[in-house]
Amino acid sequence: MEEKNNTETLDYDKLDGSLKFGGPPEDMQVKMADISWVKRKKLDIAYAADSPNQVLDLYYPQEGDGPFAVLLHLHGGGFGLGDKRDDHMDTYLKFLSKGIAVGSIEYRLSGEAIFPAAVLDCREAVRFLRRNAAEFNLDPDHFGTIGGSAGGNLSAILGMNIPNGKFPGEENLTLDGSCSVNVAVDQFGPIDFAVMDDMARENGVSFVDHDQPESAESSYMGGPLPTLDPDYLAQANPITYINPDMAPLLVQHGCIDRLVPYQQSVLLVD
Repeated sequence: MEEKNNTETLDYDKLDGSLKFGGPPEDMQVKMADISWVKRKKLDIAYAADSPNQVLDLYYPQEGDGPFAVLLHLHGGGFGLGDKRDDHMDTYLKFLSKGIAVGSIEYRLSGEAIFPAAVLDCREAVRFLRRNAAEFNLDPDHFGTIGGSAGGNLSAILGMNIPNGKFPGEENLTLDGSCSVNVAVDQFGPIDFAVMDDMARENGVSFVDHDQPESAESSYMGGPLPTLDPDYLAQANPITYINPDMAPLLVQHGCIDRLVPYQQSVLLVD
């Protein structure tokens, strides 16, 4: 799969240097999906109370009584921008015609809270929906996640089915319910932040900017990547958590990706 959706709003040849390290121009507008046609939906459901951004949307098939399997979208945007209703949802909402409910999770972005906040939010959103599956007419035995770019990283981590209390930031928390999923899709997600620039140099296509202090990954992790403890960086790497209980994982990546070197996905699959 080519990473068209991750780059279609930018014409890199016409930016004249305005592309800052780690992301798009400051005046970039996120394109939004058309959700007006979905008759059955619940919007801006709070799944936690630490931030107004800890909310999710649910969209239901036009027909059927449920309970419905659900595919949960985790938006991209370099961990620092994006929206749960961005235009990627125009594609994912097609699952409604297959009898599958679709959800989309908003999480705290790096400008509000650095790693591991985004992962903790997504894990809590899954717990919330599992605890309240009957209320929201969802089938707790059929939960899936999908995300592109930053959302791909988050989806892959969720797909590892890391037990409660075993992810950084959860050590002393009392957590109610499972955050496991039954399947996960990672679309062109960054995996091992420490080697992204080396891979970009190797492929000759991707931008060599991930180690910069202003990069998306540096902003997410709270400092320039080369200055951070490798063990800390490994905590954001899905490979760290691979285990026999992980969900089936589909990985998709285009080989001319200019933002996330395609070798990141090869590394994960290998």
